[in-house]
This record gives sequence, structure tokens and C-alpha cells, in this order.
Amino acid sequence: MELLPVHTPDGSDPLELLPSLAAALAGEGPAVAPHVLPGQEFRGTLPNDEIAAVISTSGSTGTPKQTMLSVDALAASAMGTAFALKGEGQWLLTLPVHYVAGFQVLVRSLFAGTQPWVMDTSAGFTPAAFTAGAAELTDKVRFTSLVPTQLHRLLTDPSPETLRVLRRFDRILLGGAPAGSALRSLARSHDLRIVETYGMSETCGGCVYDGVPLDGVDLRSVDGRLRIGGTVLAEGYLGAPELTEERFVFNAGQRWFATDDAGDVALDGSVTVHGRLDDVIITGALKVSAAKVTDVIEALAGVEQAMVLGVRSEEWGTAVAAAIVGDVDADVIRQAVHVELGAHAVPKAIVTLDAFPLLPGGKPDRRTIHTLLERA
Repeated sequence: MELLPVHTPDGSDPLELLPSLAAALAGEGPAVAPHVLPGQEFRGTLPNDEIAAVISTSGSTGTPKQTMLSVDALAASAMGTAFALKGEGQWLLTLPVHYVAGFQVLVRSLFAGTQPWVMDTSAGFTPAAFTAGAAELTDKVRFTSLVPTQLHRLLTDPSPETLRVLRRFDRILLGGAPAGSALRSLARSHDLRIVETYGMSETCGGCVYDGVPLDGVDLRSVDGRLRIGGTVLAEGYLGAPELTEERFVFNAGQRWFATDDAGDVALDGSVTVHGRLDDVIITGALKVSAAKVTDVIEALAGVEQAMVLGVRSEEWGTAVAAAIVGDVDADVIRQAVHVELGAHAVPKAIVTLDAFPLLPGGKPDRRTIHTLLERA
């Protein structure tokens, strides 16, 4: 099986990938490997002729991995999404196609027989470009996929036209990073049809919609760690058999992907994701949930976004630290966390940023933010 690397730098037309992707999905062409870095290498042999794409993970917390996705897995994901959204329609592409969320917009469009529209990202993601792109959609049924940072920018844009086009979408998939309680409340107040998704490259993108797994997707919690099984699973990592064996495990005759996330699965199959396993910060021998501290901070007036991480500390071993976007006094943050969660959860360092540094896919760059907090 051949592999066709496709360079998709900023400014290129993502729709140029469609013919090659269509051939790969039909089994009539090589697997496609969209990538943004010039000269990116794809070392390894595809295990079978069913691989349609190799998608790199975001690398937000480590070295990116090259995930092999089969035709059947991509088809199952597209079909599961159509059932969950109760229909197929036209998609507005707002994310890079070398990441799974953007790539899936093209895949779903091909399976649905609809023409995706690409917003102009030459100046980055802006509300004006999103609004202009949304205005070009022609189908009655319309979808888009956003990350929380993008939705936040759209909802804080003063133009009434931005809100009007957001309301026009039948569903807005929101994933890639946790959406804070403040952002969720703001979206609800504007009657937006938001669907919060959970998934990763290894599951062909989002495979849990508003806490409900897509058809054909199974989840279980093993010692607090979520495992995902079913029809959407990747074949593994290109050129990394040991890592594949470590993360894709067999149990009771079924193949599972061991995630890095903590969560619970209820008796009815609904899923609650508590955050990353490394979300728990042990500081001075006490455990602090970074997600809970984040929720407290984001509930404060003037805070637009927050990220809470653990940083090295000679005194505490690991200290709680917070990066925020917004305008709020650090003492107000400390007091709120102290009241809600206790003294041990109060951030020892607080850094205010104009905006979070982002990865190309729109996710906050955790490693860069962690470095900023370490320096503080």
C-alpha cells in the first residue's frame, strides 16, 4: 500500500486534497497523509490496503504520532456522526485538514455527497472571515466544527452578524479541548445548537457527542482511565509497533485504545470525562483537580479563559499555577479558589495573557503555557 504525503501549508486550498482523499476512500488510490511541515517524513510500512489516511496527532503534550485510519473506521465515524446529528448537510471548514477535526469535515462531505466550504484563514481565524464563509453556504442543513478558542472569539465579537450566522447552523461541533462552564453558559444564552464532542486522532476524531458514544463505539473505565473500542479505532501508529502495542490493547477479545483521560461510564453507557490523567496536581502531598480550579476561575467576572497546570516547586514539589485571559485581580482569583476548594488549591503563580498561544489546530499550546508559568 502506497502513501501520498500532501503538503497543506497556510494559504493553500484544503479542497485540493479532496480528489486524492476520494480515491483513497474508494480504494482506488494511495492513502493520504496531509501535513503542514515542509519535508515531513512518514517512516514505516502500512499494514494493509485498507488504510486511507495517516493523520498526525496535535502534539499538544508531546511528540506528534502518525495515526493510521482505515476506510472502514472513517466510514463508521461519518455514519455515526450523521445519525447523531440526525442528518447530513454542508460543512464550513474552519480547522486545518492536517488535524483530524478538519480532515473529518472533508471525509463527512465526501460520504454525504455535499460540497464543503472553506473560510479564509489567510489572516488567521477571525470572526469576519468566519461570517463571510458562513454566508457562502447554500444548503439548508449546515454544520461546522470549532474549538473552544474559536467559539469564544465569535461570541465576544461585537458584530450582530456573527451571532446571526452562528444561529443559522443546525449543529456546531465543539471539541479539541475542554469548554469552560462560562463559555458553555454563554453559548446557551444565545440559543446556539452546540454539541460537545470527545475523541482524538486514534478514534477518527470525536466519538462521543454530548456524553453519548456514537453508534458502534464502546467506552469503559479501567482504574479511572477511559478506554475506547469499536468501529472507529485507528489501526495504530505508522512506524511505531511498540507504541501501538502499548496503547491499543486487547481485552476479552476486543481491541481498545487506552486514552490519557480520566472518566466514568454510567450503566446507560453515557460518558463523563473528568480531564486528563495528569490533570491531578499533587502539591504538598495534597491532590488538586486542575479542572475544578479552572472552573472556579472561569466563573469569575472578567475572566475569558483559564488554564491551570502544575509547575515545579522546591517548596511544594509541584505548585498550582494559572494562566488567564481577561481582566481580574489576582487576589480575587486566589480568594475565590480558597473559598471554593481550600487553601491548598490556590494558585501560587498567576499569569495574565492577552491570548493563549495556540497550536495550528486551534488548541491552546499547553507546553508553551507551562513554560510561561514555570518562569513565573
